[in-house]
Order: sequence, then C-alpha cells, then structure tokens
Amino acid sequence: DRFEIVHTRPADVESKAGKEGEPIQLIANYFRLKTTPKWRIVHYHVDFSPEIEPVRVRCGILSEHAAVLGKGYLFDGKQLFTTIKFEQDVTILTGKSKQDIDYKITIKFVGFISTAEERFLQVLNLILRRSMKGLNLEQVGRNLFDPHAKVSMREFNLELWPGYETSIRQHERDIMLCSEIAHKVMRTETVYDILVRSSQNPARHQDEFRMNVLGLIVLTDYNNKTYRINDIDFAKSPMATFSCKGRDISFVEYYLTKYNIRIRDHRQPLLISKNRDKAQNTNANELVILIPELCRVTGLTDNMRSNFQLKRAMADHTQLNPVRRIDRLRTFNRRLQNTAESVKVLNDWNMKLDENLVEIKARVIAPQKILFLNNRVSVGDQADWTRYFRDNQMFTTPSQGLDRWAVIAPQRNSRDLRTLLQNLNQAARGMGFQINSPRETMIYDDRTGSYIQALDDCARIDPKLILCLVPNNNTERYSSIKKRGCVDKAIPTQVVTTKANQRGLSVATKIAIQINCKLGYTPWMIDLPLSGLMTIGFDIAKCSRDRSKAYGALIASMDQQQNSTYFSTVAECSAYDVMANNLWPMMLKALRQYQREHQKLPARILFYRDGVSSGSLKHLVEYEVKDIVEKLEAEYKRAGSTTPPMFAYVVVTKAANTRFFTVSKQNPPPGTVVDDVVTMPERYDFYLVSQTVRQGSVSPTSYNVVHSKIRLSPDQIQKLTYKMCHLYYNWSGTTRVPAVCQYAKKLATLVGTNIHAIPQNALEKKFYYL
Repeated sequence: DRFEIVHTRPADVESKAGKEGEPIQLIANYFRLKTTPKWRIVHYHVDFSPEIEPVRVRCGILSEHAAVLGKGYLFDGKQLFTTIKFEQDVTILTGKSKQDIDYKITIKFVGFISTAEERFLQVLNLILRRSMKGLNLEQVGRNLFDPHAKVSMREFNLELWPGYETSIRQHERDIMLCSEIAHKVMRTETVYDILVRSSQNPARHQDEFRMNVLGLIVLTDYNNKTYRINDIDFAKSPMATFSCKGRDISFVEYYLTKYNIRIRDHRQPLLISKNRDKAQNTNANELVILIPELCRVTGLTDNMRSNFQLKRAMADHTQLNPVRRIDRLRTFNRRLQNTAESVKVLNDWNMKLDENLVEIKARVIAPQKILFLNNRVSVGDQADWTRYFRDNQMFTTPSQGLDRWAVIAPQRNSRDLRTLLQNLNQAARGMGFQINSPRETMIYDDRTGSYIQALDDCARIDPKLILCLVPNNNTERYSSIKKRGCVDKAIPTQVVTTKANQRGLSVATKIAIQINCKLGYTPWMIDLPLSGLMTIGFDIAKCSRDRSKAYGALIASMDQQQNSTYFSTVAECSAYDVMANNLWPMMLKALRQYQREHQKLPARILFYRDGVSSGSLKHLVEYEVKDIVEKLEAEYKRAGSTTPPMFAYVVVTKAANTRFFTVSKQNPPPGTVVDDVVTMPERYDFYLVSQTVRQGSVSPTSYNVVHSKIRLSPDQIQKLTYKMCHLYYNWSGTTRVPAVCQYAKKLATLVGTNIHAIPQNALEKKFYYL
C-alpha cells in the first residue's frame, strides 16, 4: 500500500500553487532519479516444489540460475522482476539446496510493467533496496538499519541503530528518492530476561510477566521479523509439539533443524502473536508461536519514556540539527554512489541518482496578529507571544471572575497551597482575570480515595472548578480525579503538582490561562477575515486498557468572528477500522450547537482529519468523504437552505518523512509553505512548517485537500490553516497542526488513557480536557 497512487485531487482544481508570501529558497531531503530507465520490466511468479519457507533459501537456490535470469534481476521470494523475456510463458528450472534436496522451480510469466503503473514504483523501490544491501544494512520492519554503526547505551541496556527510511515516488515533475534518517531502539534484553526478572516474585510472577510483556513488539533475529505479543501460554513449553509437514515435532527440535539454534531453557512458557492484518480478514486463527529467549525487545517502556536522563542521552543521537542531517544525507548518497556492489545494481538497471539534494522555491506567510482584549500584537518571526501576557488582558474572561470554586490539598502541603494561590492571583490579575478565594478542603494523606471523597464533598456547593494540589505524578490518582470530574460530576478539574511552585509566575500564568479555558472562555484570538466559518478537527486515540477499542474526538469552532468558543464530543470506535462510523452523528451535534448559537448553519466548513495512515487514504476518500458530503447536503436541505454548504475536507499527516532546510542549513521559519516540486501530482496538497523547534530539525506537516467546494484559493486555504495553528490555548506559540486537531488529540488521549468512559454533555463547551 505504500506505493498505491490514490487520486484525491478534486477535478475542478486547476492549480494548487499559491502566490502570496515572502519567497525563500529551500533544500529538501530528496534526490532526483536522473535517468528514468527506458526499459521494460518483465514480471514473473515463482513456485518451488517441495515448498521452502525461508526467503533466504529460496533466493539462494534461484541465484544459481543468475546467468539465465539476466544480470539485473529482483526476487522477493515469490515475484521475480527482470529485463529478460523467456521464450515460453512457463519455464521450469531445477535446483539443489545445501542439504542436497532437489527442487523444481516453476517460473510463470505474469506480464510487462509500464512506467505509469504503481508496480513500476514498487520495482524501483526494490532495486533501491537491493543496491542498499551493498551498504551492509539490516532490514528491521520496513526500514534498513546499520548495526555496525550502532550506538551502545549500556547504562540503559539499549542500542540505537541508525538507518534510512527511503521511498521512490513520482513527484510533480520527476521521480525522486526521499531519504530520511531513522533510528531504531534495540533493547539488549530478551523477553526471557524479563521472565527471569518477574520470577523474583514467585507469588505474582505470571501476572507480572503478563503486565510487562503483553503488547510489546519483539524482533526475532533468526528471520528478522517483528511481532506484537498478544498472549502467553504458561501451560506449554518449548518441549511441546506441533504438526509440521505431516509429523509431530517439538519447538526445540524445530529450531535446531531449521535455524541451527539451541533453545537453552526447556521450561520457559510460549508467547503467542496474532497476526493483526489477517485477524481483520476474520481469519483469526492465524497465530505465531514464539520462544521468549529468541525474542529481542524493541522500543521503549513507559518508564524509559519518563526517564529524563535517557531521553536526553537519546536526543543527542536522534535529534539531528539541519547541519548534521544534511551531512548524513550526503554521506548516504556518497556511500551509494561509491560502494562497488551498490553501483553495480544501479548500473545493471541503468539508473542514476543525482548527487545533490533537491532545491525548491517556497514562500513564507507573513507573521500573524494575536488579539487580546484591547490590543493586537504581531507574533514575530519566532511565532511566540508568551512575553505579551504580562501586560495584556485575555480576550474573554468571566465577568464575575472565578467566584465559586474549590481546592483540595493534603494537610502537609498547606504552605505549597498558599504559594500557589498567591501566584495564581497575581498572574491572573495581570491578565484581567479575577480569581476569588476558593473553598479549601484539607485532607490527611495523598491517597486516591481521600481526593475522591473530598471531591464529592466539594461537589455539593456546585463549584465551577475544583483544583487538586498533588505531591507527585501518579497516573492512577490523576485518572480517578479526571473520571470523577468529567463522567460523574460534570465539573472541570485542574490537577497541579507541588513542583509547579518552583517555576513561580511562569507556570502560574499557564495554569490561570488553563482555568480560564476550562470555564469556557478564550485567552486570545486571531485576526480572521471570514465570517460564518466552522473549523472542525478530528483525531483518534487507542484505548490503553483494551487494544481493540479506540476513541474518536471531534472539536468544532463556532463562528470565530462573533463567538470564539469551541464544541467538543467523543465517541468510541474500533481500533482496527480507520473509518470513524460515528463521525456523522458527532458532526451533526456540532452543527446543531452552531445553529443554536447563531440561529443558522455555518456558510463554510473546513474539516481537518487527523489519524489517517497512508494505506487507508483510498478507503477514506471512497467511503467517509462521500458519506459526509451526502449527509451534509441532506441536512442543509432539511434546514431549508437553498445552497449546499461550502465544504473542504483536509487530511492532516504529521508523520511525513519530508524535511526542509534553508540554503544556509537552518530550519525554515514558521509560516513556510511548499506546494511544488516535492508534492504529488495526483493530489491537491501542500506542506506547511508552522512551529519553531529549539533543537533538531523541524518537521513540516502535510495537508492533502481531498474535497474542496469551499470556494477559497490555494493561498487562502494555506493562510487559514496557518492561522488555525495559533489557537491552541495550552501553548502561547504555534502548533504543528491546526488547534482543532491538537484539541481532538488531547481529548481522545485523555479519554483513551485516563477516563475510559464518555464525559458528560454539560462540559461540551468547556476546555475541560486541557
């Protein structure tokens, strides 16, 4: 699906290039393919009899016939691509394995591949992979990594493998190779090591092992594949037998004969991996059995993620600044061009890569203006307006101030509470927000139960907000407070750790802004020339308790010229289905709310859809977009509107591998737009760099407009998208995606990770999830 060309460009879009903005020259992490080969590729299907499972062995046996297959041929285990056409449509060859078994090889002609086909790009990618093999790289998952250049982080039991994520595609005018520097975290421990650690507590060792292992992605060195562990079978061991080629064989014997691997501990349990993609095709009995001592753990645990020292040590290697990144990319190109084996592959297929990175003409949108209550300020080149809060009042605040509210804190933290309230008052006063004295409830300890009981007591006075001061970060306590506030009581809650006092007024300012939002008010606004516009953001987050569940959140703005508030709603959806089946009911709720507040439906709707993988784009365009457009038209007819709404549907992708740098090897400034050269001819798409980064290289966000009846020029859509990146109220700077998407992510994650239930409707117009 990576090379699937999905035509999403709306038919009536003549040009997608904008014109406004300051011109800027950039370089991107792409190399042009200089000679588009003028040959034809012949495609064959290969079968072995008797069957051979390991791809390596299949390739080895076929390679004895290299003279017949032509100097450049590609074989992935089943499909064979070459430039030679055999006389017969079915060719039979014979081969011998090292174990002296005779094999019959059947090669069937499938057809020719033309340069316009998706498979053509697939073959180009395979050729590139083949030439990269000359660099002695190992494939892990989809990407190639260099274990010889690994960075050992012994104190954390980790290795970082540097590598490359590459793909060749047809871009606007050329076929180009996109190359991104990637890193794979390899833990030096196996699942067996975790088993030994867990068995130190004999009473609970099974539960503990389950807790530490379920959901992990592991790598098996013998076939270089990755699996997710879904279950553990403690009743069986490697001595258990299974049927293989008509006879029963134990796992110990199987690994010895097939891979020449001796399993040391014959008493360890077995791991079970369900093949997710196949499970979706209702063939759920497709299980893979794995042996703990042969599984290497990949990725980071939650504990590792929260380990600041580890993150800092990793960032030194993974967060490359533009100078280092460009240097690595050029080194990669040089290695490809100078390694004899790699050059031979490219020459065999008569392909040549440009030695220089692609240059692009881009534009920078002018810095935007932020509106406070009685002042407009320009955000400047860094797109950051933190310093303006000291002497500007927030855009809207409650006229009575925060009058009826409560705080809960442990008795021993009463001094911290005094400091916090003083700082809050001082920060809020400067921003025109009056905070009155709260009702204080002091508790004797910091147990979760004590907070919940105090919360129930405070709820009796029907407070507008409850603030809980906690001594440390504790996920269980946080989740319980949030669940009680959002699901049971419909009261916004603010959880603050005592550590916040160390940063004094700067954190107090952020908390005051958050509290203002949680009451349903707006700290700042952006200059918006369009009236009757509703912006919607949608995103999905997986449920941390049940992996088959996910939560979709939809956030919609009201008409921001008159009413700068937002509406939010959440619904449960399946983790396996990309289509959000309940997207329309959620959207309808937002439209009804808009109608209640403005006495009419929005004239324009700009919908940003996040959480879509590249493989599901086709499905999304064919079903979800069509469905929404039809239902929107019907809803507007029902409301007595003579014209259908002006509607645009934009797919937002953060995980694009594209990077841009200025000619002087710096990060491009916020507001940089690229809509040519590296964009796709079959899409109405553009890249936007909206945020500033302090370290590393900035990642542009890709926007793909798959439906556009909104009657706005490319310039207007680009500018509007950039404006929307200024409205995320947890951060006084620009975000990487439009604020509505960031809010949707925040809300879906809160529900999927902490609450596991749908919050009350009474909170829909408040930012209770910030």
